[in-house]
Parts: sequence; C-alpha cells; structure tokens
Amino acid sequence: MAERGRGAAGGALPSSPGPVLAAKGALRAGAGEGGGGGRPGPGRAHCDSAGVSNGDCSLGAPGGEARVGPALAAAPGPAACPLPRDSKPGGLPRRSSIIKDGTKQKRERKKTVSFSSMPTEKKISSASDCISAMVEGSELKKVRSNSRIYHRYFLLDADMQSLRWEPSKKDSEKAKIDIKSIKEVRTGKNTDIFRSNGVSDQISEDCAFSVIYGENYESLDLVANSADVANIWVTGLRYLISYGKHTLDMLESSQDNMRTSWVSQMFSEIDVDNLGHITLCSAVQCIRNLNPGLKTSKIELKFKELHKSKDKTGTDVTKEEFVEVFHELCTRPEIYFLLVQFSSNKEFLDTKDLMMFLEAEQGVAHINEEISLEIIHKYEPSKEGQEKGWLSIDGFTNYLMSPDCYIFDPEHKKVCQDMKQPLSHYFINSSHNTYLIEDQFRGPSDITGYIRALKMGCRSVELDVWDGPDNEPVIYTGHTMTSQIVFRSVIDIINKFAFFASEYPLILCLENHCSIKQQKVMVRHMKKILGDKLYTTSPNVEESYLPSPDVLKGKILVKAKKLSSSCSGVEGDVTDEDEGAEMSQRMGKESTELPNHLPAKRFQLCKELSELVSICKSVQFKEFQVSFQAQKYWEVCSFNEVLASKYANENPGDFVNYNKRFLARVFPSPMRIDSSNMNPQDFWKCGCQIVAMNFQTPGLMMDLNVGWFRQNGNCGYVLRPAIMREEVSFFSANTKDSVPGVSPQLLHIKVISGQNFPKPKGSGAKGDVVDPYVYVEIHGIPADCAEQRTRTVHQNGDAPIFDESFEFQVNLPELAMVRFVVLDDDYIGDEFIGQYTIPFECLQTGYRHVQLQSLTGEVLAHASLFVHVAITNRRGGGKPHKRGLSVRKGKKSREYASLRTLWIKTVDEVFKNAQPPIRDATDLRENMQMIQSLKALIENADAVYEKIVHCQKAAMEFHEHLQSIGTREGLKERKLQKAVESFTWNITILKGQADLLKYAKNETVENLKQIHYAAVSCGLNKPGTENADAPKPRRSLEVIPEKANDETGA
Repeated sequence: MAERGRGAAGGALPSSPGPVLAAKGALRAGAGEGGGGGRPGPGRAHCDSAGVSNGDCSLGAPGGEARVGPALAAAPGPAACPLPRDSKPGGLPRRSSIIKDGTKQKRERKKTVSFSSMPTEKKISSASDCISAMVEGSELKKVRSNSRIYHRYFLLDADMQSLRWEPSKKDSEKAKIDIKSIKEVRTGKNTDIFRSNGVSDQISEDCAFSVIYGENYESLDLVANSADVANIWVTGLRYLISYGKHTLDMLESSQDNMRTSWVSQMFSEIDVDNLGHITLCSAVQCIRNLNPGLKTSKIELKFKELHKSKDKTGTDVTKEEFVEVFHELCTRPEIYFLLVQFSSNKEFLDTKDLMMFLEAEQGVAHINEEISLEIIHKYEPSKEGQEKGWLSIDGFTNYLMSPDCYIFDPEHKKVCQDMKQPLSHYFINSSHNTYLIEDQFRGPSDITGYIRALKMGCRSVELDVWDGPDNEPVIYTGHTMTSQIVFRSVIDIINKFAFFASEYPLILCLENHCSIKQQKVMVRHMKKILGDKLYTTSPNVEESYLPSPDVLKGKILVKAKKLSSSCSGVEGDVTDEDEGAEMSQRMGKESTELPNHLPAKRFQLCKELSELVSICKSVQFKEFQVSFQAQKYWEVCSFNEVLASKYANENPGDFVNYNKRFLARVFPSPMRIDSSNMNPQDFWKCGCQIVAMNFQTPGLMMDLNVGWFRQNGNCGYVLRPAIMREEVSFFSANTKDSVPGVSPQLLHIKVISGQNFPKPKGSGAKGDVVDPYVYVEIHGIPADCAEQRTRTVHQNGDAPIFDESFEFQVNLPELAMVRFVVLDDDYIGDEFIGQYTIPFECLQTGYRHVQLQSLTGEVLAHASLFVHVAITNRRGGGKPHKRGLSVRKGKKSREYASLRTLWIKTVDEVFKNAQPPIRDATDLRENMQMIQSLKALIENADAVYEKIVHCQKAAMEFHEHLQSIGTREGLKERKLQKAVESFTWNITILKGQADLLKYAKNETVENLKQIHYAAVSCGLNKPGTENADAPKPRRSLEVIPEKANDETGA
C-alpha cells in the first residue's frame, strides 16, 4: 500500500514570537536541499502532481510552490521531490489564471535552528493561543471558482480588527476583511464555491472552512495544511466575532480562568508552607498523578528547559512554572478544538453544550440535563466546575478517556444474544490440542493450556488420550516428541474451570487411542470427577435440531465415537478417521490425498465410554448430498482445514446450508507443526461453528478469534447471522458483492491521534524513538475485506496526530470485524506496537478511545488511539453525510433488488407479483431525506410490507414440493438444482426487503421524535412563542443564506 505523506502533525505554534520551527520544518522536508523558512531552495520543487492527502490536507496545483509559514513548519504540505535533471528552478510553465502563488514575504522572519532534545512548541489550549497563532500567521489555500487555487499567507492584525492576506494584486488595504463584517465561519466544504470547484473532491472536509462576510454574504473559502491549523483559525475567528470589541477583556480574564485556578490550588496544596515554590520532584509527581501516561523523564525535561530559557539555576518550581508546564503537557489540542466546537466559544461546556455533544456525537438517547450534570460531577476535577455545572478541558478529557467513551459497546460485555436457538446456530470458541503450550512436535504438554483456554471463554477443548504407565491414561500428541500429562489431572482442571468464564455448555473433543482396559479407567475418572455435569441424555429422534445453549447450561458434552445402537456386546469396533488417525498416518508416509479420503482404521470401543456420548457423535463426512439425506442432527463431522477450504471455495452454498443443522469442526493441518493458526474467518463465513485454534500462538488469527467472541459477554457462543440460520435463505460465502436482503453499511473512521505508544519489545535500533503509523483493517466476507493506513508521524510516540479519515462499505456487518494496528516505521522492518480487534456490531459511534493490546493480548497501560466513528443508520457520529445519507442514490440511478427466474411457471408468477412492492419499498427507504418523504414512508410502509410478506408466504407454499414440481416442468439435474437455488435467493430477497422497510419505518419514527424533542428544548415547537426580551443570538450561530460572489482578483 502506498505510503501517505510523512509530515508531522499540525496544531502547534512557537512558544515565543519568531519561527523557532521554521528550520526544523525545512530539515524534515529534506535537510541540505534548500530550507530557509520551509520554502523550496535551489534544486528542489514540490511535486506538482500531488493532490490533497487525507492527512495533511495539502493541495498541490500545477506549477505551484507551496510556501510554509512559521506556524505551519511543523506540518509540511506536500512531500518534496527533486526536479528532473533537464529542468531548471523556476523554469516550469505556470498558468497564472489557474493558480497564483506568492513568493515574497513582507515580514522578515529569522531562520533559527533548535538543538533542544524536545520540540520547542506550545500546544493550543485556549482561544488566546489560537489568536496568537493567527497574529503570527500561516499559509492557507484560497479556493475560487473554476478550479482556481491561490497560495496566500494569512494573518490577523495585531489590533485584532482585520484579517489580511499577502501577496495580492490588490492594494494592501483591500486585501483584508474587517472582523466586524464577518457573519459566520463555516467548517467543511459548505459553500457553492467549494461544491462547484473542480478539485473539491481532493480537499479534506476537516481542512476546509469558509468565512462568510459583508452585506452580500460573500465567502472566503480556505484550505489549511492540516485539520489542526483549520481548527486554530475557525476557533479564533469565532471567538473574535462573538466577543467583538470585548475580545481583549475576555482574553485577559481567561488567564485567570477556572482551569488555572484549579491548577494553582493544586500547587498551593503541595506548598503547605507558602514558600512560593515546590521541589522539582513534587511538581513532577503531581503532574504524573494527574496524567499517568506521561513519562517522568519528559516532565523533568520540560521543567529543566523552562528553567534554562529563563537562565534559572535552581531546580525549585514556582506556581507560574507549574501552571505553564501543566498546560503544556496535559492539554490535548484535538480535544480542546472539539470542546470549543460545542461550547459556543467558551472555555468549558455547560450542561446544554454537553447534552448536544452526547446526543449528536455519542449517540446517547433520551439525554437530559440530569445526565449531563452526573457526567460533570463524575469527571470535572475542579470544585468550581462541579458547583457551576461546567466541564473544563481537563474534565472533558477525563470523560473522553473513561470507559464511558471506549469504542466497545458495554451492552456486549454481558450476554446479549438469544441463547435459545439450536446449538448449530452459534459460532463456538474452540481450542486445538489444548494441552500443548508450544509447537506440535517437540513442545511440552501442560494443564495450564486448559486453564488459559477456559479462562478465555473457550467452549471446546481437545483431549488426545493414549495408554499410559500404571494403567493411567495420558494426554499428548501421538507419534511426536511432545511431553505427556495424566488424563485424571486434566479432568480435575476441567471440572474446576469449566464454567469459570461461561455457564454455557463445554464440549470435550475426545480423541481416544486407548485400549479397552484404559478406556474403562477414563470412564471411571470422568464419572467420578465430572458427575452430573456430564450430559448423557439420548437425542430425541423426533426433533430436527440440537438443544440450545440455554437448555444445556452447566453441562459438559463429550464429542467422540459411539457404538451403533445395534451393538449388543460390552464393546465393538468403530472407525478412527479423526485428527489423531490422520496425524499417525502422515507420520508414517507422505500422502497427497485429501485428509478425509484417507483409508480409515478401526479400533475397539467399550460400551461404557460410548454411552457418555449423546448429541456430539463423531462421524466421517462423505459429501453434502449424502449428509442432507442421511446425517442425524446429533452427528458431528470434523474437517481438516485443507478439505474445509476446498468445500468453502467449490461448494460455498452447500457448506452454509449443511451448517444450518449440523455441527462442523475444522482443525488445523498437521503440517502446522509450529502451531501457527488458520484464518477463522475463512470458515466462519461458511457457518462452521467449531474452528479450533492454537491458543498458545499469538498474532492476527488469534486476535480475530479473541475479538470475535467478545461480542456476547465472552461466553464462548456467538449467534450466527440470520441469513446463515434460516432454513430457506440464500448466502454464498465467497460473495464479492452485496448480500441479498442485507443493507450494506457505510463505516466512516477518522484516526485522530495516539497516546503513549510504547517502544516495540526487543527493538533498540533507534533508541527510544518511535515513528508510528496506523492500519485500519476490515475482516469479513471477501466483499468486505479491506485495509487503509495513515501516514507515519516521525519521532513522536507520546502524542502523534494523524487526522486521517477512511470510509468502508460493509456488506455483511454481522460477520465483519474492525482491527486497529499500530506499527513502528523502520527501514529494517516495521515492528508491532499494539492492536485492538472489535466486531462491527460492538462499535460505538462518536469520539472514542481504543485501548491498545500487546501481541499476547494484554492491555498496554495508557496506550490508546483517539478515533471518530460514524455508521449508516446508527445514532451518533455527527454529520449526516458521515452516516451514509449522502450516498443514497437518485431515483434514476437507483438499483432495485432483482428476483431470479426459476422456469417453473406457477412459482414465477408468485414472484412476479412481488416486484412492484419491492420497488415501492426501495423508493420509500431511499427517499428518507425530506420531511414529506418521511411522512410518506410512515403512512405507506405497513401496506407495502404486507404485500411483500403476502408474496413470501404464497411462495413458501411451494417449498416442500419444489423438487417434484420442477421435475414435472421438465427440469433435470443442474437446471433443477439451479431452480432450488433461485427459489432460496428470491425468498431471501423478499424477507430482507420486508425487514429493511420495517427497520426504516422504526428509524424514521425515532428520528422525528428526536427532532420534536430538540424543537421543544429550543422553544421552536410552537410558532409565536419567541421571547421578545430574550437576547439576540451571537452572530456566529446565526443561520446565514448561501451566497458568494466570485471575485476575479486574488
């Protein structure tokens, strides 16, 4: 995958006037090849083919040179590339009508280099910081109509009365906008010029903003080099137009704001003797207590640098120094910008601001002021904030980093799925050769393997039993050098931990290689130790499906061979075609045959052991059609991964249908001697319930397994998608397109920042330096598998800013997982830092923190990703376009679900009658954008729903006799099979369309309720109820009509 831009994140400005970062920015762009304030020097030009990168928001234009100002030096624009050898600097043709670029700086800026061990930069933590950055100025791209882009240097006059830009063909007095003339500052691409501009689709939404000004509501449309720089300008301008001539007073009063008072109070609590200073050790410990993720060395270094800048010799810390370092180290700019976005330009959120954030972004339903106050009292650290009902930046940060804002939906931490379905309708957390803790050939066997697996929620463990010394059976992998453990001790451990993590049934996959004598010893131990936990009830032949996990709570099922009911003796012989037999045969000879086609050995089985097997009888798989006709629901087949992969690729539909009634166990190939794991998704997509994993081997495959089984209280059972359970439904495991009857979801993920990334274990090549980047992966059916990566943020593992957005279409959400992986960019080989894997259904929308885990699954202390999540048809996530509303198709290009022809006239007539209501249902759902359309949906949905359901019921009357009807119509073999497949496809479409319409109506009713509640809370529900004495709203919040004059000059 092509690497994205490598510029460091924006959002920082020099701690004192002057371009401290200018030379550093030039060095990052390419030391020794130009520089000087970030401008390309001789022999270097910016790549003119570059478009807008998602992360740094840089917009390239033919022949243009992007000049980086001091405030942006830490956030370079497009990557630089050398000119071709036959080119000369400045010799490239430029169409001035397309792009105009300034190369003069009217303000002289010194070139300085910082040799500090830490970047000399100040984080944005207040409106004052934003306005200081605007006075210093930064380069922005001015967007005009007809694809014209102008690179201009924008700055705020020192008196804060005008916004200027340079250079310009205009008189300097005309190249400005009076602050008092600004009506509104809009974020994103929300003006006619942005929407009509030819390169608009290359501009990041997060980096674009517009200044609406003048009596004619003209627009100044701008693009920043990063989202943080855009936030600085939006925040500062909104503050200026809100407070007008009182801005200076507000800025001065903010120096003694609630936050500063709280930090000063903490200092005073340490300075009990009122000396005016505290020890360095006490200051460091206090800040560390407030922000445990900070390294002690980093805090100490920040104090020492501050002292050095003041030529101070002592190490004691004053109150002012303590406050300054606290603001510097404990402020996250991305959270500050989020706060001011909802706080109406205040430095805190009041209860109403917080309510708006919780409802619009976090998707909290039925929000009220009481809930907001509870959050403020829980997370606001200052007493003043708690008393006034204000949430400061520190309280807001505490809330966003709390479990309340983790990405995993807490509803899924407990059992939340229907547990009364047949056992075959669930995926079951399963272990392979559970007794092994290393490789498959020489590795040791240990009871800790069972303890670990059972504590992790595993519900299917494996026991490979052989004759042992002193008439005691032992467990190990036969014909290998693995060590042995006593069977009795394993049964003891299983009895102790069987229901430690889950109350639902545990399956013991018993591979029996013992003599009759030791088989009886096995039975004695199991009965004595496990007692009535063993489930030995004979299956009911009148039933068609296995019992449910709910019915089998607290029970242990034995999966093994069973004697035929016709066997009257105390023992008999059975085939041995399971995994152990395959392993023993492969040890003796090299075979190219498929595993289930190896000649089966036979062995003697005692009746007592056979009687312990009830609803998990092991049988050999022959072929699907034989199983459909002859296999009993309590019989279980095991598949080597090679054979299972073959069926998954060649017979995906049959494999899914097979697993609707029967349990299928898939185990790794014996060739995986190193205990590597297969991809469980390859078999879950076919409905295979028991995919046995080597729990001792960490990595991607175990991440998927562990992540997947989190979604139902980690109870070891996950209900399969409805389309894989229903008797008449069509689903192909290898579909590379949308799934019939399932509405695709749009997943919008923005990776904002990272916190406290540790150095990868065992890595010392770069010292303590970390160069992180993030992969976002989607795992699921083939149509859903995708991955995207952020750019690398160099030399910043503590607080890297990524600010990159990705969008994925997920066609079968119920089978999809999202995986975040953080890697360290290294020339030798990128190294693993941390990961987190979560089922799609467990994602929470809005602003969320992702708690990273190590390679072996432990939580990495204080290491996290800060992300924003929006999902189609899911509450929260902010703007509607992020929830997929903008991708609804227009009527002319709309795609309607298609039904297939069976070539059985009577049945085709029924399905023909279903086409009109399907089209009506699609139109009703896709038009959910206007109030009138919502009304039509609510009024007509039930009638259309009934028509679809009626057609479905009429068609199902043919289901039982479809084969005979098709035969009478002259269909044979392949054509008849195709007709049956088309029938299930059509039924799936009808059921899916009916369900989608029902869901759409419920969603519409809920949305209208929310609009009503919002209107009531804002006093807009009844006309003529406005309060004449109420103060006028601030200009920054007014609704401004869209109108923009396209000026010809720049």
